[in-house]
Amino acid sequence: MANDLGRSGKTPGAKLDELMTLRERMAKLEVELAGESVYTGSYSSGYYAAYYATAGFLLGIFGGLASLMFNVIGSLAWTSISGQEMHPLHLIQVYLTFPMGEQALDINNGTALAIGCVLYLGTGMIYGMLIHLVLTRYFPDASFRKRFAVVSLLSLLIWLVGFYGILSWLQPLLFGGRWIVELVPWWVAALTHLVFGWTMLLVYPWGLFVPYRPAALAKGEGA
Repeated sequence: MANDLGRSGKTPGAKLDELMTLRERMAKLEVELAGESVYTGSYSSGYYAAYYATAGFLLGIFGGLASLMFNVIGSLAWTSISGQEMHPLHLIQVYLTFPMGEQALDINNGTALAIGCVLYLGTGMIYGMLIHLVLTRYFPDASFRKRFAVVSLLSLLIWLVGFYGILSWLQPLLFGGRWIVELVPWWVAALTHLVFGWTMLLVYPWGLFVPYRPAALAKGEGA
């Protein structure tokens, strides 16, 4: 009997019961630790350029869509002002003169116009990345009014540089004409770029990086 009790004074059956209880407790603690993701280090406060570039690239789709819709409105407005009947996607045809030349103005093919819209959205994604990087890098804590002024200036700068600093000489050099600069009304081009920038400002919060805070740490900070 003394051998069965051992030094602890417990029978083998009692020891097994205690061992099972300890294992169950350990398993429960492991589950709790996995759920709380105990944090022992410090969070980096650096600037995540790759994240913001990707976020801006994706958010640029929304800016491109808003700008594309305004181009359709611009075509209709120009039709009513000039009295000339124009296709709602006439301005997209004009933009297609950069890769296709003057023949783009005679396009009545829906597929070609669809490709033009895709290219337009792709350009918007690139511009969206640029604007989002500027806002998150240099104006993360600025007021809405200040960011509004910044995106407005950036949008007009992109228009001026893109149209008169690049396309005014590059398109004639490559395709023999200045159709984009000459056929797109300046006010439509300027407003189109502004609409793009303002849309990027509205979706700006969607692309902000919010560091993960484990539940255990959040409770500790709130205590």
